[in-house]
Order: sequence, then C-alpha cells, then structure tokens
Amino acid sequence: MPRDDVKGDGGPVTMATVAARAGVSRQTVSNAINTPELLRPETLARVNATIRELGYRPHRAARSLRTRSSRLIGYAVRPVAAAAPTPVLDRFLHALTESLDDAGYRVLLFPSPGGEEETGTYAELLREDTVDAFVLTNTVVGDRRQSWLHERGVPFVAFGRAWGTRDAGDWVDVDGAHGTTAAVDHLVARGHRHIAFLGWPEGSGVGDDRARGWREALERHGLTPEGLRARADGSIEAATDAAHRLLDDTPATAVVAASDSLAMGCYRALDVRGEPPARLAVVGFDDAPFAPLLRPSLTTLRQPLEFLGRECVRLLLQRIGEPDAPDRHALVAPELVVRDSSPAPPTD
Repeated sequence: MPRDDVKGDGGPVTMATVAARAGVSRQTVSNAINTPELLRPETLARVNATIRELGYRPHRAARSLRTRSSRLIGYAVRPVAAAAPTPVLDRFLHALTESLDDAGYRVLLFPSPGGEEETGTYAELLREDTVDAFVLTNTVVGDRRQSWLHERGVPFVAFGRAWGTRDAGDWVDVDGAHGTTAAVDHLVARGHRHIAFLGWPEGSGVGDDRARGWREALERHGLTPEGLRARADGSIEAATDAAHRLLDDTPATAVVAASDSLAMGCYRALDVRGEPPARLAVVGFDDAPFAPLLRPSLTTLRQPLEFLGRECVRLLLQRIGEPDAPDRHALVAPELVVRDSSPAPPTD
C-alpha cells in the first residue's frame, strides 16, 4: 500500500513533489485533496492522476485538521547549557501560553535534542493526532523543520526567521539589524567613534543579522568596522576573553553586544583589568532580567515579547483556519532602553 514516505526522485513523495510533477502550485494540490470543488475539472483530473502515479498519500494528521481539533499546540523544549542562559525564550513561552489560553488552546511541551531528530518527534505527535499545530523556536541557518512541516501541510509558526530555508512558512521575528543600528546611532550621538561588536561565531542567522546592522550603521556614519569585531560562544567566560582582546588590540571606546550575556563579558573584563566601567560603553541585546540590576545598569535592546507572543498566536490561528493562504511574516523592531552603561567616551 502506498505510504507518505514512498520515495520519489531522490526523496519522499510530498505535496511539493506532486505539485512539481503536475505543473501546479502546492495550494492547488491541497485544494484537490481538501476542496476539489474549487478547481477546474481538467486541473483536478491532472492532479489526481499525478497523485495516483506517484502513490502520494497526504499525511493523516494534516488531512484531518479540518475535522478534528485537540486544542493543543506543540512546543519543543531543548536542553540549555548553564553557561549560556536564554531568558528570552522563557519569557516568550510565558507570553505565548497566555495568548493561546485566551484563544482556548493549551501548549504541549515536549523534550527535543533539536536538529533532524526533532522532526521525528513531530511525526510521532502527528501520527497520534496529539496536536493541532506547532510553534518553532531556535531557528538556524539550514533548519529543515520549516520545510518538513510546510511540505506536509501542517500548521506552524516560527519565532525566528527561516534564514534561507525554502518553503519558509509563517514566522515572527525581531529585527536584530534594526536594533544594533539604533545602538550604534545612540553611541555615535554620545560621541563615540570606535564602536566594536561582540557577537557569536559566524554562520548564526540571528548573530549575523545583528552584526550586519552594526556594520552598516558604522559605514553610514563614515566610521570603519574593520578590526573591531570579536566573536564568542554564548558563555560569559568566552565573552570575557573576547572583550579582553578588543581592549588589548583595538581603540574601542564602546561595544555593541549581540546579547546581554555577551555584554556581561565586557563588565568582567573591565573588572579583571581593574579598569573603571566608564572606560567602555556597553550596549546589550534582549533586556534580560539582570540588565537593570548590573552596576552600571545595562543599556540594551528590549524585545517586545508579549506582542511577539500575540503575533505568533494570531498567525497560527489564521493558518489553522486558512491552510492554503499565502505565508505571513512579521518583523518587529526592538526598543532601545538607555541606562547607565553607555556614557560618552572618557576624555583625556
């Protein structure tokens, strides 16, 4: 008996495979399966013939979404290293849960190691008709989850862009480049001309986006970014080492950090060196709970997590109600919160 995992030309037969062979869109294939009355007879006949030829079987859970509802939304929880806390996702999950509760849904949390193994968990939940849809987080370059769900017609929304993945689906994201641009503009207005960037290793979609905003803002102000970028993983220890290098090797008087955790590395480096906090202006990103408690209190970019949670729920409910609608995206600017860590550069 044909199955959804029957191999086509180099891979499983999916809705996208049928669409390509029949010369129609994925939406047309979906209509042929779910609402055939919307199609012209000749188009419907061609799609159905292709479905039979390839042995395609729509995923049972996706096919039945129109007629059943568990009122549960799946959300994968990944392990978090103690050295790299992610309070943003904790706060986002709380905002998401509240918004879904208002809409009559609950969140089903399940553990996942991430990567390709996560799609196996999705497949199991769908086979068991456990959830109606998914919310994705931690999107990365080359992430296959969006395409996997999109090809199977499973409703989902991602908190984070697809970063070049084909068939991206619906997503809501924070405009990191806009945020670091605002940070540079703020520091330039304070009189800084040597503004460094402390970010994650190259290849991170989020990190590269935030670095891009910093670089383009410097160039717009006629300042050079050359030699003023350092990279570290998410740990405060690695950030401290990177901040030491910036202070040793560059004339930087200010640093824009890709996260508040990385910004803390700058504080630690100054403390170890016995230099005063005013030696280096620091701007973080995320407005973590500890940001206003630091001394000096941290200037940072605040993500509007309550709004982001509501936007994710809004797009997800629209997708559940309109499975064949065009993809929807929302890119939201963060807010610069100015505190004490970004003074003017010291004068000789």
